[in-house]
Amino acid sequence: MLAVFLARPAFRLGVVMTAVSLLASACSVAPGMRMDSPALLPAVSASAGAPVEQLPVPVTEVTLALLDELKNEVDRRADLNTRALLGHASAYTVGVGDVLQITVWDHPELAAAMGAQPPANARAYDPPSGFIVDDTGRLRFPFAGSIRVEGMKIDEIQRQLAIELGKSFRDPQVTVRMASFRAKQIYVDGEVHTPGAQPINDIPTSLYDAISHAGGFSSSADQSRISLTRDGQSYDINFPKLLQRGSNPSNIMLRPGDLVRVSAREDSGTFVLGEVTKPGTALPLRNGQLTLSDALSQAGSISATTADAAQLYVIRGLGKDARVFHLDAASPVSMILANQFELQPKDIVYVDGNGLVRFSRVLSLLLPGINAGLTAGLVAK
Repeated sequence: MLAVFLARPAFRLGVVMTAVSLLASACSVAPGMRMDSPALLPAVSASAGAPVEQLPVPVTEVTLALLDELKNEVDRRADLNTRALLGHASAYTVGVGDVLQITVWDHPELAAAMGAQPPANARAYDPPSGFIVDDTGRLRFPFAGSIRVEGMKIDEIQRQLAIELGKSFRDPQVTVRMASFRAKQIYVDGEVHTPGAQPINDIPTSLYDAISHAGGFSSSADQSRISLTRDGQSYDINFPKLLQRGSNPSNIMLRPGDLVRVSAREDSGTFVLGEVTKPGTALPLRNGQLTLSDALSQAGSISATTADAAQLYVIRGLGKDARVFHLDAASPVSMILANQFELQPKDIVYVDGNGLVRFSRVLSLLLPGINAGLTAGLVAK
């Protein structure tokens, strides 16, 4: 009885019509990613009797006006950081651990207080002969006693010593020099050839000097992402942008305790997903710049067979600050905009698939089941 039922033409027509209706409805649930409109971000998971709370994500069209707006915002932030770091260098002041060389002319007996000359095999961190500023910031010198010198300039120490020695000697002639700078340091870390601590001396150290003393940028350095940490606050510095705006990095003077860190280009990558030839991570160029067209080029360009070029998106930000930028790249002229759209680290570039591709993927999933049903009907007949 069942075989007779399966062999009826009406049954076979019903199977075909059902398959067609399934294909038409299944395109909306095709496998893989797809950009929905409006764009929604789940904010709170569903609870008993309550739906999932979703946060709308604004979608902005990429236009020349938007590019100008984004550029002005980046320049404004960079100018704020640069202005906060610019300043004039101040004279070196003595600190704890510094070693001073003190000479009192016509009184060679005082030279013995400096101690013996260091041996030829002395280690690099051994102090030279001289008078060390102790951990209380004081200097001890014969006939002058203990003098607080921390925070004083060399000429101020020289005058103070002359006053104190004048109580024991007539019109003493005193010369004070720095024998070793050990009190103050800056630190350079990250993608430079020789990272580490650098002592600050009587010659002011600029940002450019610090990177040069560290051997310069390594081949993997992201020159657009240099962070300077000072007094618990971090400042972002874009080296190439400084030069483009005519600002000299040598005008950014470093202070004791500053930490300069150069990020790696691998940490600044952008993810390229969807219908491109080679999905993956696009890395910035050596100057730290990465535009939308650069990222697409590194991914092998938009797929000519599966992509809907009119649905090109850049997803940026986290949580409530998330934004989506949309570019209609169906025309090659749109690459003018893509070539000016600068990507930020961790941006996601997504190229949506066209309707025919989604239909084909659904069809490839359903065809085995449809063929099995039709084959069963034919066998029963």
